[in-house]
Amino acid sequence: MTQGRSIRLFLVDGTATGLITAEIMNWTGHVIIGPRTKLAELVKRPECNRTGIYFLIGPDPDNSLRPLVYIGETDDVGKRLKQHNRTEEQGGKDFWERVCLVTSKDQNLTKAHVKYLESQLISRARDVGRCSMVNGTAHEYIGLPESDQADMAFFVDQIRTVLPVLGLDFLRDTTRPSSPAATPTSAEPEQSPIFTLELRRHGIRAQAQEIDGEFFVLKGSQARSEWRGPEGGYQNLFRQLCDDGVLRPEHGQMVFTDDQAFSSPSAAAAVVSGRTANGRIAWVVADSGQSYAAWQDQRVTEPAIENPSE
Repeated sequence: MTQGRSIRLFLVDGTATGLITAEIMNWTGHVIIGPRTKLAELVKRPECNRTGIYFLIGPDPDNSLRPLVYIGETDDVGKRLKQHNRTEEQGGKDFWERVCLVTSKDQNLTKAHVKYLESQLISRARDVGRCSMVNGTAHEYIGLPESDQADMAFFVDQIRTVLPVLGLDFLRDTTRPSSPAATPTSAEPEQSPIFTLELRRHGIRAQAQEIDGEFFVLKGSQARSEWRGPEGGYQNLFRQLCDDGVLRPEHGQMVFTDDQAFSSPSAAAAVVSGRTANGRIAWVVADSGQSYAAWQDQRVTEPAIENPSE
């Protein structure tokens, strides 16, 4: 199993909707996140006088499944945020509702460091595909010594660890079932058996796998050609996946062009079926025919492994 980590969160004003700081043991980075409504309090903090990376996050009016994200770097975070707080006509940005800053507690981040971090993070966000990027084309920045690049790679890893804890998933990468890992590791994500869902009347068969808490429908799986259920529910999700090219028409059906993560088996079953469906029953283990619900219940009720030292 993956080794646990300890992240220290501090609610600056005592509420979960205000400013929140986050730190990881043995990491010099310091993270602070808050709503745009708290910008006046944020820019007065000492972190905003430092060199750092910042993320502006807001809803995407054209895609309800992903946020809009802008990634930037600056020598003076507070000054830059004041500029972004202006209207679009004044050179600012209107879309963002939350902001996250990443600086260094020892103030050893230089302009060269944050330019490198910015290019790496923009590239990572584009590759992961969990957000719509406001940034234009990112230029690869390689003006760092090899040793500094190694230090910044570690810095990026820590940022990717702490941001999901703060509700920002756009840098969180998950091993896709159909994509073999480049190098095997001893801490592989926990994987389930392969599940199948068949709509024999329509000649549709889909496969899925649960990995590290996410339910993936696998590349090549089939789905109904149109949404046949009532308005609402997962209809918007079905349409969005079609618009994004994840679902592509083929021989009178839709086919998944890549592994697609879903929040639950029912969300996945609804998209495959073209209507609302109970995914806990619809998905069955390919080898045994056991339902997802029964498989999960079996895992929950299995006796805990006794500690051999006791």
